[in-house]
Amino acid sequence: MKKEIPISTPVIRGNEWKYIKECLDSGWVSSTGEYVRRFESCVAGYLGSRYAVATVNGTAALHVSLVACGVQAGEEVIVPAVTFVATANAVRYCNADPVFMDCDPRTFCIDIKKTARFLREKTRIGNDGFTYNIRSGKRIAAVIPVHVFGHPADMDELVRVCSDRKIDIIEDATESLGSVYKGKKTGTFGRCGCLSFNGNKIITTGGGGMVVTDDEKIASRVRHLTTQARTDSFEYYHDEIGYNYRLTNIQAAMGVAQMEKLDEYIKIKRDNARLYRRLLSGLDKVELIWEDTPTVKSNFWFYTIRLPRGCKKPLMKYLTTMGIQVRSVWNPINTLPMYRRYMSYRVEHAVEVYETCINVPCSVDLKESDIHRVVSTIASFFAKERLSRRVSKEQICLGRKAVVNAGSIL
Repeated sequence: MKKEIPISTPVIRGNEWKYIKECLDSGWVSSTGEYVRRFESCVAGYLGSRYAVATVNGTAALHVSLVACGVQAGEEVIVPAVTFVATANAVRYCNADPVFMDCDPRTFCIDIKKTARFLREKTRIGNDGFTYNIRSGKRIAAVIPVHVFGHPADMDELVRVCSDRKIDIIEDATESLGSVYKGKKTGTFGRCGCLSFNGNKIITTGGGGMVVTDDEKIASRVRHLTTQARTDSFEYYHDEIGYNYRLTNIQAAMGVAQMEKLDEYIKIKRDNARLYRRLLSGLDKVELIWEDTPTVKSNFWFYTIRLPRGCKKPLMKYLTTMGIQVRSVWNPINTLPMYRRYMSYRVEHAVEVYETCINVPCSVDLKESDIHRVVSTIASFFAKERLSRRVSKEQICLGRKAVVNAGSIL
């Protein structure tokens, strides 16, 4: 049996050991320490944001961003149907209601045209200047675009639509660190941007997240909320309900080392994507999801392939038995039991994306030979499928001839 090719593994080959040892030697291992500040500064500088606040994970970043932007219980937030469930969960943590929007079938990001149509046709602007859902009567407080698998959403159009209606944009850039839309890094278009440094992300701190913003008040409030809303460094006085959402200094030390490698890792990911694309071009049944326009640059966090209907599960099983890990695209969130009762607007492409797309190995340390093996194994699957269908047709024909011959004998 050949060595297994994992779907995604972290790469630790920079100054991680050195910086973490400094934390251990100094004793600053918890949520205060120099590396937390350095990590925040690194991320803010890289993205071109004024402020960055580290959090325990990307979900916490989303949740606290919603709270800091003033999303209230009973209000609504537009979220994509195709994304990791954490995006919608963060809305429910605020006791707000998600409104599910379809995905663009080319990039899987939120469908901006449908979002604009929904806002034009299904909402009204109240006397206070805010936007209200005509059907529910609830204020639409925010929209959370997700740059799915690293591919940037169409932010220009979304910003125009939302700015006219006093709807905050809270960018879920948890998968797209380093991706670029029209010369600007993702995560910097909304009132807040949220990042994740989970173990399978392009850089990792094991867990961890970040809120980035150009709004000083938002940054201050996020920092306040993530430290249990404590107002006095000497007294345990808290002025509201806060959260223990802080990142540890050890994780931040790893993050600083990983940030030093980020551009190198993005180049590798993009080079590997081009190789996948070239090799897969010989298979007329398989399409690698690619950048939508020349004005965007994806970090290609994940490599996603689109397949003919009916092939997804058999191919996933085949690749797995051949020692190649793969991952399904998420079930559309609006189809999950806890979210079926919430409003969906013309979700037409999400189910098709789920039923026809999978993710293939994408680690930064993926070798060219690994990519060749993945593609050749996919090709062998379809070759077997063609042979199987041909044999089945021949068996049907032989069966018909047998019936005819039997009839003539009788």
